[in-house]
Amino acid sequence: MDHKFSSTVVVIFFGVVAAVFLQCAEAQTVHVVGDSIGWTVPTGGASAYQTWAASKQFVVGDILSFNFVTNAHDVLQVPKESYDSCSSSNPIGDTITTGPVNITLSTAGTHYYICTLGRHCLSGQKLSVIVSSSPGGVPPTSTSTPPSTPTTPATPSPTSGTPADCAPTPASSPTPTRGTMSPPDSSSSSVFASFLVSLLSIAMGFLF
Repeated sequence: MDHKFSSTVVVIFFGVVAAVFLQCAEAQTVHVVGDSIGWTVPTGGASAYQTWAASKQFVVGDILSFNFVTNAHDVLQVPKESYDSCSSSNPIGDTITTGPVNITLSTAGTHYYICTLGRHCLSGQKLSVIVSSSPGGVPPTSTSTPPSTPTTPATPSPTSGTPADCAPTPASSPTPTRGTMSPPDSSSSSVFASFLVSLLSIAMGFLF
């Protein structure tokens, strides 16, 4: 009786862990801004980041990873008017000068980011992303062409391995995380979760 009870507890435990990892894999995607070019003054002007953003789908809970050298560039979220004029007036939050940095997309809608150093923004170092509340959802007040299917980030880097970190923070503005730490690659979480589900099936086969 005790053996059967212990086995049932183990099966339930593996099931819960697998469910958490599957949820984590679906809820969080790391988007490395600009992929290989990183966050810099693009040679092709502003169209470089417009093209990059158009190839992605951004969902609340996803993370923008800005790769840049500290003091060489910075990141500031601004309203559309400031984005269009490359002005740092009316900022949303503080200017982030330490790179690389990860910013969680915590609200749906269009988010605007610029580099405030020199003429970097005027030279094209600016990014706008349309964020949906759920995968495949249509973000509010969106006038741009909807982004296409998401692609796997080129170089995601680690922040935390705890399942609690998968849930997006319900804040009114993005939550920056400074330093080289970033969230786990969602594809690796998916593989691990699939492994746990398989292990759970085998365990249930032996018990029942």
